[in-house]
Amino acid sequence: MSDAAILDDLLSRGLVHDTTDTDALGARLAEGPIRVYAGFDPTGDSLHVGHLVPLLLLRRFQLFGHQPVALAGGATGMIGDPGGRSTERNLLAADELDRNVAAITSQLTSFLDFEADGNPALLVDNRDWTARIGVLEFLRDVGKHVTVNTMLAKESVRARVQSEQGISFTEFSYMLLQANDYRHLHETLGVELQVGGSDQWGNITAGIDLVRRTVGAHVHGLTVPLVTRADGAKFGKSTGDAVWLDPHRTSPYAFFQYFVNSDDRDVERFLLQLTLLPLDEIATVMAEHRDAPERRVAQRALAEAVTTLVHGEAAAREAGVASTGFTRAVGDLAVADWEALSGTVPTVALTPDEAGGDLVEVLVTHGVLASKGEGRRLIAQGGLYVNDVAAPEGRRLTSADWHHDRWCMVRRGKKQRHLLVR
Repeated sequence: MSDAAILDDLLSRGLVHDTTDTDALGARLAEGPIRVYAGFDPTGDSLHVGHLVPLLLLRRFQLFGHQPVALAGGATGMIGDPGGRSTERNLLAADELDRNVAAITSQLTSFLDFEADGNPALLVDNRDWTARIGVLEFLRDVGKHVTVNTMLAKESVRARVQSEQGISFTEFSYMLLQANDYRHLHETLGVELQVGGSDQWGNITAGIDLVRRTVGAHVHGLTVPLVTRADGAKFGKSTGDAVWLDPHRTSPYAFFQYFVNSDDRDVERFLLQLTLLPLDEIATVMAEHRDAPERRVAQRALAEAVTTLVHGEAAAREAGVASTGFTRAVGDLAVADWEALSGTVPTVALTPDEAGGDLVEVLVTHGVLASKGEGRRLIAQGGLYVNDVAAPEGRRLTSADWHHDRWCMVRRGKKQRHLLVR
């Protein structure tokens, strides 16, 4: 693949929201490989699926022959980006930040090839150059070149200034820190392109302007659209919680289920933007999907591709096998099906006494339900099932509930399943 072809690929996938100058960027890419960076702030101990587009953007550039630079924001993570928030972030303690940086770094390394011949990925932490800068030095060398008027013109800052909560000087300075990152990476590593989500446009252009004013160089910026869902729900949210890349926070099975349940209106866009599948292969999948949408071929291709990217082929295969079990009645599952589900679907081991105990009490004891009151409400609403049968009030587990004398499936609502094992 040619170096310049990356831009055509991104445009074909709907992955270009803003660029500083598309023609100039295209011309630079045509000249040869470029170093490109994206930053990820460690505000938590895991990235989530909302980070997939910028993560894969770096991967795409590497596949097209360019050199990606992944930045773990150990410094900017201490401040917090005000963009997209109506309230001030809680400042992280140093030890918590260290843990988050380590966790995020591990996830970044799983998406990029750090041993690629000719264009190995690079990993940096902006604390390495920010922590040693004094306040007066920063104000003189960075703040001097950025007007308050310019900062207030950025949507992310303006919205917070005009909000009831306002914005602290700490978060107001975030844009300057990120701008300085671009300048540092350009001067030390020759980075010429910063990429990120569309909510980062103001920060990216601030960096481009700082490089121009201090170094006299012309560098570039490109943003991708923030992923949204057609049903109005926030992308990356499931049952009120984020869908995390860390398998301990969101299991590979739950991760797979999130994507296999994608809306028909979203699935083609997700295939284009959240996978590395070739465009012609996606077109073939969508043609098959349109012929028989009830088979959900596209959703399954999406779930398999994204889960493989994040968790690897083996975990994706196990999650896929577990998922097919739910296209049949629980009573039709063979021993091999139950064994595939065990440990993939959230699994609870019961004692002999619990295996014949009160259903709600057992589920509360093992954290499946928050309280007995929640259990009673679910039962009253017809939302608690044992082996696909709605549970009545006072339901107890019996010997008849255990398939192959070992397994029982409990379901909350339509999708939240827990496997009970005795």
